Amino acid sequence: MRFVVITIFPEFFDGALEVGLLGKAVESGLLEVVTVSPREFTVDRHRTVDDTPYGGGPGMVMLLEPLVAALEFAAARYPENRRILLSPQGTRFHQAMAQELASLDTIFLVCGRYEGVDQRLVDGGYVHQELSIGDYVLNGGEVAALVVIEACSRLLPGMVGNQESVEQDSFSEGIFDHPHYSRPRDYRGLSVPEVLLSGNHAAIRRWRDEEARRRTRNRRPELLTEP
Repeated sequence: MRFVVITIFPEFFDGALEVGLLGKAVESGLLEVVTVSPREFTVDRHRTVDDTPYGGGPGMVMLLEPLVAALEFAAARYPENRRILLSPQGTRFHQAMAQELASLDTIFLVCGRYEGVDQRLVDGGYVHQELSIGDYVLNGGEVAALVVIEACSRLLPGMVGNQESVEQDSFSEGIFDHPHYSRPRDYRGLSVPEVLLSGNHAAIRRWRDEEARRRTRNRRPELLTEP
């Protein structure tokens, strides 16, 4: 799987892509992350990628031309792609969407900055969709891009050592995961539920299912009613 990240801060991704499972996936070739900077497609000596908004107002807007040029450069190399703009105004990213995106070969992630990007990037069809990772505003789309990369890539076969672990994640079946326990059996008055020590696998499965639903009902009841 390949991610092409359009960002004015390509160095942002260096550390994150060198550690943990992401680092191993990149090293093994299971995951490829390519960065393309819009600054490389500017024509002035200051390599300007932003300007003041028409109509006035605070902040700066990312210029359309460098973004489009960066996307077209990447598309010439990877013509089969899904182009996504990371934006607080986009569709809320969720696990089912991660599963759908994980089936694709190449995804472009456009990282906005400042007050946002020129709206014509969306209106002109230069991106296929807008995604938001939550109802809050970040300094830019780079953190959101890493969220999407990790959420999607961990679904790839071979990414996680035990695939069953991925299949039982929270939201994999639309609800939260069940609670987990490990050693020691007792710690400062806190004990592991007896059913997990019983060896009765049918009872353990029932308990885990009940706890997953109870946790979901208490914390996110709407997940139990969504289709």
